[in-house]
Amino acid sequence: MPALPLTDFHCHSVFSDGVLTPLELLDLAQQRGVRQLAITDHDSVRAYSPMLTKQAQQRQIALVTGCEFSCVWQRRNIHVLGLNMDLSHPSLMQAMASQATARQSRAAKITRVLQRLGFVLTLPEIQKLAGVGSIGRPHFAEYLVTSGQMPSAAVAFKRALGSGKPGDVKADWPSLETVLGWITNAGGVAVVAHPLKYKMTLTKLRSLLDDFRQAGGQGIEVLTGFQAPARVNALADLALRYELYGSAGSDFHRPGQPWAELGRLAALPERCTPIWQLWT
Repeated sequence: MPALPLTDFHCHSVFSDGVLTPLELLDLAQQRGVRQLAITDHDSVRAYSPMLTKQAQQRQIALVTGCEFSCVWQRRNIHVLGLNMDLSHPSLMQAMASQATARQSRAAKITRVLQRLGFVLTLPEIQKLAGVGSIGRPHFAEYLVTSGQMPSAAVAFKRALGSGKPGDVKADWPSLETVLGWITNAGGVAVVAHPLKYKMTLTKLRSLLDDFRQAGGQGIEVLTGFQAPARVNALADLALRYELYGSAGSDFHRPGQPWAELGRLAALPERCTPIWQLWT
């Protein structure tokens, strides 16, 4: 597939677990030829401001509002992207407050779990490391490394924070239907983020897409960073089967990760209808 670095609807700033400011993301997007960009921080839209919109216009980048919501479907943690939402809508403002509370409660629980395991840390120390962003497991891993309690973030996840480990604390996330209601009430479009990362069987994934479509979901992330062509084709087939629009995003967090570089995406398969056609 030819590279088409024009659209990136999945990336993260310092307001969640990314390392670049929103303005730095704009600068990088401009360098890479991106012409449509959505900053999709985890359960936060604080990256957006009138100043950022003005800067995007000066760079001739169409800035689309976005957020990566955490939710639960059949006891599984699922991520849904909300795109092109009205950030001033009361439904979305309520959603952001609710998600912030859930994330802070989860961070406190992870802190207590790690303390019981013998690690030395406090929640204020983790928040200081997260800065203006909401706390996530990567911040705990980073702290354990910088404090000399773990040799690397990969080891921290393998031993304490990864899936199924004690630090993999499940927050009180809302249901899939609740999150889709927030997005659609705010005039946005809901997209299933990185569908192949949930390690579901194809039957289970189809069940998720059935429920997602019935609840008002309209899109699926066909491209998530670097993917083998076979995986792209499989997702394009699902998009067609469930009449979902195709979206594309790098899931960029920081430079130097070749599997998730901002704007470095293959082209959407021609049989997919691009998600941005819903608002352009």
